[in-house]
Amino acid sequence: MGFFWWGIFPYIVGTILIVASVYRFVFRGTSWHAPSTEIFEKKWLRIGSLLFHWGILFAFIGHVMGVLIPIEFYESIGVTDHLYHFGAIAGGGIAGLMVVIGLIILLIRKFSNPRVKVHASFADYFTVIWLIVVAGLGTYMTLVYNTTVVAYEYRVTIGPWFRSLFTLQPEYELMTAVPLLFQLHVLSSFILFAAIPFTQLIHMFSFPGRYATRAPQQYRARDGYKNSRQ
Repeated sequence: MGFFWWGIFPYIVGTILIVASVYRFVFRGTSWHAPSTEIFEKKWLRIGSLLFHWGILFAFIGHVMGVLIPIEFYESIGVTDHLYHFGAIAGGGIAGLMVVIGLIILLIRKFSNPRVKVHASFADYFTVIWLIVVAGLGTYMTLVYNTTVVAYEYRVTIGPWFRSLFTLQPEYELMTAVPLLFQLHVLSSFILFAAIPFTQLIHMFSFPGRYATRAPQQYRARDGYKNSRQ
């Protein structure tokens, strides 16, 4: 089973992500967006969205530093294990809390505001709830497990395994001894990536490259130009 989860499953997820995203872009291009519900409610959307987006940005940077950058690099520049883990716990903990709190606010908003609720689909609820699961596990690992159990050195197991996926020679055996909590966090993250093409998260792959050169949007008053000038 270890070979499947850590040697095959990631490639299944990658295939779904790429193929389904391309299909949606080519055949369902008009759905490649995340419709805003700001017109229905602004206050809590602004708070929750800002917390989530800034938190996920910081969390992404932290994952790059911890998973994609080898431990040898930190050793070469004199960053000790203690210093690294202190920064990871402090920075990662803050980022994780921002993501979780922001998502909870957005979820409560979807349930409590009738106008927002009626426009929310199953995919919308799944996205927010599953993001809470993924971020919640990561935050718990950072703030609780790493401070009360042990500061787990994922840079010698999860990091090398993840990087080996890009060479098509997955070192799946590195993941067999990883604590269950970390394994669940990784697997739940992969499930989230597989769901991206079927949810509004697809807009994360959009880049407004033509924004500066596109024609401006034109608005026309309902009662005509003259009445709009009065």
